[in-house]
Amino acid sequence: MTVHLIIPDQHAQPDVPNAHASLIGHLINSIHPDVVINIGDAADMPSLCSYDRGTRAFEGRRYKRDISAAIEYQDRLWAPVKKQKKKMPRRVLLIGNHEQRIVKATQISPELEGTIGLGDLQYEQYYDQVVPYVGATPGIIAIDGVEYAHYFVSGVMGRPIGGLHPAASLLSTRHVSSTCGHLHLADYSIRNAGESAKIMGCFAGCYQDFDPEFAGVSAKLWWSGVVVKRFVNAGEYDIQFISLNSLKEAFKNETD
Repeated sequence: MTVHLIIPDQHAQPDVPNAHASLIGHLINSIHPDVVINIGDAADMPSLCSYDRGTRAFEGRRYKRDISAAIEYQDRLWAPVKKQKKKMPRRVLLIGNHEQRIVKATQISPELEGTIGLGDLQYEQYYDQVVPYVGATPGIIAIDGVEYAHYFVSGVMGRPIGGLHPAASLLSTRHVSSTCGHLHLADYSIRNAGESAKIMGCFAGCYQDFDPEFAGVSAKLWWSGVVVKRFVNAGEYDIQFISLNSLKEAFKNETD
């Protein structure tokens, strides 16, 4: 039985403070998880949002600022852990749709091939395994009976699973313990699977210390924090949602 720490969507970007990233590192030192799962969208990549609309040309300077912000965030996150000079937990990162913007940019403008790429984010320096997209949908990894992805899809159109009760929808669609991010909502559901086994669905929220302008009032529905799963075995676990505000209070005396 193991302990999992799930870091949901961070959306690191220029001109947004990254100081709260180090709180995760202090938490890792405190609870010593066996596995750390970064659920994706660790980088926001706003310079490439035009490729979702096809309205604006690539701007190399803004791209480099996006990359620098993402790298700085990971530096801050892992710095407290590295200072301990102890065995690191297993570290897994799943590519989210915001990182995938880099791949989409090269598909739309082939002349960018070889000049930009996911490798610019340097995730391999921080994580033991980086799970890429599979075609047009996020990759999936199973750890201790729980399947993780940035988001899971439903139907032939490959749309993200959501709805009024998204965690319950996750279980009714997939029939296996599943955890994802993407919606920025925190939700949890559990149901029986046979006489004794249980399956558990979780939307892990986000980990942001700011409300982006585009979100408007919908940001009030988001939950910011991390998720800890203890005694993970065969898809079952004890779950704890730890808010960003709780982390700030718990580690207010820590210096980086």
